[in-house]
Amino acid sequence: MKTIDNRFYGMTNKKMLSLPDFKEKQMLFAHAEWGTKSFLRFANDNIVFSKDGKIISRASCHKVFAVFIVGDIAITSRLLQQAATHAISLFFMRNNFEVFAPFSARAEGNYLLRIKQYSLSEDKELSISRLLVKNKAENQMRLLKSRNKAGDWETYWQNAVLRIAGAKDNQELLGIEGELSRRFFSEYFKDMDWRRRMPRVKPDVPNFLLDMGYTYLFNVVDALLRLHGFDTYKGVYHKLFFQRKSLACDLVEPFRCIIDHALLKAHNLKQVDGDDFSVAEKKVALSYDKQRKYATIFLETIMDHKEDIFSFVHGFYRFIMDSKNEFPEFAIHIE
Repeated sequence: MKTIDNRFYGMTNKKMLSLPDFKEKQMLFAHAEWGTKSFLRFANDNIVFSKDGKIISRASCHKVFAVFIVGDIAITSRLLQQAATHAISLFFMRNNFEVFAPFSARAEGNYLLRIKQYSLSEDKELSISRLLVKNKAENQMRLLKSRNKAGDWETYWQNAVLRIAGAKDNQELLGIEGELSRRFFSEYFKDMDWRRRMPRVKPDVPNFLLDMGYTYLFNVVDALLRLHGFDTYKGVYHKLFFQRKSLACDLVEPFRCIIDHALLKAHNLKQVDGDDFSVAEKKVALSYDKQRKYATIFLETIMDHKEDIFSFVHGFYRFIMDSKNEFPEFAIHIE
């Protein structure tokens, strides 16, 4: 089980935690290997991960925010009880990194927030959607500038941001965002023999790794929203759709850039090795013994930005509770 060092924030089942409290939180990655008896349990205020009876690692339950578990593993009811008590989210993932069984901590009873969330007018939802898409577009532009890429894309992006501000409805906004994303991917990942973005299809290594990184990011954002008491199925930009956590989809948008940047950086550092992957039935798969390597790349970049993510979610919470508060914004900084 890999501990990604961090300084996260959170909420207990009793009260919302402060930023200093959240800074001490960790995210854990447990990789249950094929052919081993993997076990996750609670003991002496610790979450303990063992394989074939041997303890691999342990972490204090007071310092854990989320645990991502890949592969078949045995857990105890005591662990689930303590996870709920300490507001720890568990995400059970298949070997392709799709979450099939989330156990998410959440804040119950924040009915004032739910009332405000459900009563947002269409105009208010559109104005929020414009801000989210604008933030995403500006971060895409920052990434492209970091590559010192000259060309007509900069004028195009500036004009697109103006178009976002003037979008008359959700469909127009979706169209602008789609145009920008297609152009961004082709420009930013040009050195990776980029073809096109195909979510969940996994036709090539870049798409596979983007899906993987976005999945981790999505679940962290969703967990933070639930800890604030939001109904994450009720979005503003992504509309209601059966079993889709639309609000989490909304607030992921400004932060997709951190996964994009992490992928390109890993490629440039030669960390992405084509030999780690295989293709079966036109879908890319990752070698079992290499899963930790790529999970660490994305979890570490999320943890590097965890304070930004929490501040954004908390700022969004404050804005929904009282629109006189400033709407949050995230600006990626590239070293």
